[in-house]
Amino acid sequence: MSGIRPTGFLHLGNYFGAVQNYVRMQDEYECYFMVADLHSLTTHPDTHLLKQHAIRVLCEYIACGLDPEKVALYCQSHVPETAELYLFLNMLAYVGELEKTPTFKEKVRAQPDNVNAGLLTYPVLQAADILLHRAALVPVGKDQEQHLEMARNYVNRFTHRYGPVFPEPRAFNFGEELVKVPSLDGSGKMSKSENQLATIYLNDDDELIRTKIRKARTDSGSGAAGSGAGGAGDPGASKPESVANLFLLMKLVSPASTLQKFEADYQAGTIRYGDLKKELGEDMVKFIAPIRERAVGIRADEAYVRRVMEQGAAKARSSAKVTLQEAKEAMGLNYYA
Repeated sequence: MSGIRPTGFLHLGNYFGAVQNYVRMQDEYECYFMVADLHSLTTHPDTHLLKQHAIRVLCEYIACGLDPEKVALYCQSHVPETAELYLFLNMLAYVGELEKTPTFKEKVRAQPDNVNAGLLTYPVLQAADILLHRAALVPVGKDQEQHLEMARNYVNRFTHRYGPVFPEPRAFNFGEELVKVPSLDGSGKMSKSENQLATIYLNDDDELIRTKIRKARTDSGSGAAGSGAGGAGDPGASKPESVANLFLLMKLVSPASTLQKFEADYQAGTIRYGDLKKELGEDMVKFIAPIRERAVGIRADEAYVRRVMEQGAAKARSSAKVTLQEAKEAMGLNYYA
């Protein structure tokens, strides 16, 4: 089980950090993937574009390869059982630990005039999303690992207080290292809300993709054996972060032979960053364009999109009702039994 907030277009970081694994998992596991619209309210209280954004994310999920016939693909707000489990789990969450989470501190700095209770208990709602389906595997990026640890804490507290109902969820990535896609300006990871020119969105048109790659930060040198800021004359020297970021992006979307060619040029000190960016731009266009075009086509079929949402919500609610009933029985809240 996992989900992404509809606070903007999905981007390359969402794809490689999460959605790619969603697609891989759908043939092997019972999967629940959602559009986390309730989560978005903690930082985006203006909802006039929420429906539009939620539908777009749903369509981009499908365009990336998720099959609504294989998975429960739904909007978080369409499963009211989420809110009930969220309430129960709040009784197992302590204010002190919630205030110490790095994501809460970060959001407080970013929005000091909107430090709401939902922002504080964000990890509790996230745990409710997961535990509602008794999910054991959660395909998320590195930035969510602490929230998963908190979810495990709530499982253990629930088990200690009421009895075993929930498994302990863990991050899952097919045994591979969790992917963190870098920003083009070298200031961390790609983000929906930060510098949009430093993020490649699945909705970007071809020319915008080329422009963003062309303007990406590089280095004034000519490679490991060259001179300049990045060339210390040591072929084994690590790349400057901005250069390493471009090579990582090339590893994600370019043929292996292309990556090898530019790696060899870098080690020889003969690399031309303009050529690398041009090639990376074209390879990025080839990767993004089919997803973008499929998403546009899916979104144009309003009846299909509505059917997908209703079908996904029905699947998710069926699972949620069973879990909630067992949780209530364990808590002694089933008074008619």
